[in-house]
Amino acid sequence: MATQAISTATPVRKKAARFKIQRAALADMPKIHALITPFADRNDMLHRPLSELYENARDYLVIKQGDEVIACASLHIVWSDLAEIKAVAVDEDYQSHGLGKMLMNHCFNEARALSLATVFVLTHKVDYYAQFGFEQVDVMSLPRKVWGECLRCPKFPSCNEYAMVYHLRPGGAESLQQDPEDIPTVLFPMWTNVGRSV
Repeated sequence: MATQAISTATPVRKKAARFKIQRAALADMPKIHALITPFADRNDMLHRPLSELYENARDYLVIKQGDEVIACASLHIVWSDLAEIKAVAVDEDYQSHGLGKMLMNHCFNEARALSLATVFVLTHKVDYYAQFGFEQVDVMSLPRKVWGECLRCPKFPSCNEYAMVYHLRPGGAESLQQDPEDIPTVLFPMWTNVGRSV
């Protein structure tokens, strides 16, 4: 799969200049939960239980307006060379301000700083992530995700999200090519090339 370059600049509209990204605090977790839940209720993204948010609080970035969280995203490390970008959400009143792009570019830069080779998403919004250079892949190319968090998901194994990857360096993550723990994916339920179980 060819590697596509992404600028480290933040290509957003001038409206976004007054907003800044900050690391989420524990006090922000209920606000992130409140932001995500309406989107999850209409199946735009997965629900994130409050307990999960607290467990992964250090992964989260937020943009705030006053004390309110108006946008969030998470960079969750899966392996030494692999991470997932997840829970990207922007309050509907603040959409079209470039906040999602701010968060995505921040996640890319943080992933590069950690020397990660590949980031991936599981999403219903294929066109949105394609604009950043993500490419659709077979969900079974992400065995660590499948055998880790996916097994605990209430939608498993009937997931209707699409797996997409972006390689930050040529060749991408070695852990996608040869799983160091030899996870027996052959025993996993059959999936189509867009990540849906059949």
